[in-house]
Amino acid sequence: MKLNPSLPLLIRAVCVLSLAVLPACSKKVSPLSEQMVHSQIARCGDATYLDYTDGRLKWSYGPGMELRAYLDVFETYGDTTVFNFVRKWYDSIVTDDGTIQSYTPDRYSSDKICPGKPLFYLYDKTGEEKYRKAIEQVKSQIDGQPRTPSGAFWFKQVYPNQIWLDGVYMVSPFYAEYAARYLEGEAQAAAFDDIVNGIIVAHDKCLDPATGLLRHACDESGKMFWCDPATRGQSFHCWGRALGYYCLGILEVLDWLPEGHDGRRRLTTLLREICNVLPDWADPKSGVWYQVLDQPGREGNYLEATCSAMFVYTYLKGVREGYLDASLQPYAKKLYQDFVNAFVTTDEQGLVSIEQCCSNCGLGGSSNRMGDFAYYLSEPVRPNDAKGVAPFIWASLEMEKIK
Repeated sequence: MKLNPSLPLLIRAVCVLSLAVLPACSKKVSPLSEQMVHSQIARCGDATYLDYTDGRLKWSYGPGMELRAYLDVFETYGDTTVFNFVRKWYDSIVTDDGTIQSYTPDRYSSDKICPGKPLFYLYDKTGEEKYRKAIEQVKSQIDGQPRTPSGAFWFKQVYPNQIWLDGVYMVSPFYAEYAARYLEGEAQAAAFDDIVNGIIVAHDKCLDPATGLLRHACDESGKMFWCDPATRGQSFHCWGRALGYYCLGILEVLDWLPEGHDGRRRLTTLLREICNVLPDWADPKSGVWYQVLDQPGREGNYLEATCSAMFVYTYLKGVREGYLDASLQPYAKKLYQDFVNAFVTTDEQGLVSIEQCCSNCGLGGSSNRMGDFAYYLSEPVRPNDAKGVAPFIWASLEMEKIK
């Protein structure tokens, strides 16, 4: 990612110098989670440059996901610079009456729910009613989101009857937090049942019994050109980040699902099943995972940072929360180091980067996006993509809790 060109050269130099020199002066190295955040702030200068948005103020899941991770760093270490960086972006895009600029809920894109998650935290910290109103604007999309015959949300209005694993993460955590905070009684119980059902349906529709992995998506109508004819509407492959999103969606829903809800047991079982098979698909030399997860070692396939970061975080948090067996902790800690060895670099200025991030992959919308092996390898690879930065920050915070 290039430095924000609009940031004055002197300010950028000071940012970089502070990262490189301050730890040496104080003889205290900042935790890696903080180093990652401050490296991004130094590189970008403003959140409108995160995830390659190039200075555009855009309601997008990439910046929203990364900024949510920044808030977790602020909550842990109390650096107001980080909080103010996040708040500036949200104050710019959320107007005083709570309207979210560049957001049209009635297009029903699941991606647009994800950047709403930081609104809860910002409302708690500031008490500003515009954030509460913005939360309701995002919730209005969930209320109208079209559904498949199985009751799961369409990933987008323009993709009828399609369930994507990505959508589990984009929608379910926000929905769960909203239900826990603002719903009561039967309405809350119905919402939690709905959330759990959507996650289970996505699992059942996308599961590949031959591998134990979940394929990227399923079209319940079976009509899309990307459907594998050997299945009932599934896409051809397990894309690593899609399964990573699915795991993160479960983790975040479990943060809000009541202790007595049967869905906790059911979702924990699904998470364990996935984590039991994931090591079989990792690269045996590096320990991390491939872009096309179900084709390890195939010529042209590459080790991919965003899915690997998501899986590392899944193991670390899963063990800490008791969703995964405690005996997996040594493996989880080793995975973190494997990730750092494979993907994390530090330049001569002291800025931390994550290499080998897939930019974006999808299905449909254009004829080349058919979900075959060649397609997943055709999308650009870049450093410091938000979908790698955020889970790496979360994984780092988990490791810092252990230490």
